[in-house]
Amino acid sequence: MDPATARVEVDGVALPLRPDLVYYLLYKPVGVVSTASDPQGRPTVTGLVPAAARVYPVGRLDADSEGLIILTNDGDLAAHVAHPRHRVPKTYLARVSGSPGRRALRALTQGVELEDGPARALQARLVSEQSGEALVEVVMAEGRKREVRRLLAAVGHPVRALVRTAIGPIHDATLRPGTWRHLTLDEIRALYMA
Repeated sequence: MDPATARVEVDGVALPLRPDLVYYLLYKPVGVVSTASDPQGRPTVTGLVPAAARVYPVGRLDADSEGLIILTNDGDLAAHVAHPRHRVPKTYLARVSGSPGRRALRALTQGVELEDGPARALQARLVSEQSGEALVEVVMAEGRKREVRRLLAAVGHPVRALVRTAIGPIHDATLRPGTWRHLTLDEIRALYMA
């Protein structure tokens, strides 16, 4: 069997067989850009994982945000996870100014008009509040530029800090900023199914 052309499916989901495919889950720190190279010389996500294989970030996470990002050389998986039509959810925890009430949370899920068109969260919930700030969990199906920040600002609660905590079914609370691990075969399968 030729691994370059072989196709293996589990429960109708194709799984990659090629031994040259690499999948990293990285906790991106603040100040690192989600790109393979940066003309401004800023640190990049690809500089935080082994250079054994050329990998690319799946989607983006702005330089002011931190959290989980996948890096891979599997173009099929990257397209599946990043393209809005597949609606792979991304979960964020935002520390915001003030405390969003029911009306603000409902506006996030019903939709807000932004300068580049309407946007909405799949889910939004208040996690905690203290001293004029709150933690809000927001689940998004697409990822326009700084969309979570713009959504929360539009409902009157500017973001002070933003962390991506999950990509579809993938989460890992043990990773710390700048650390990474390989995705497991079960996680890769779960992403294809998401």
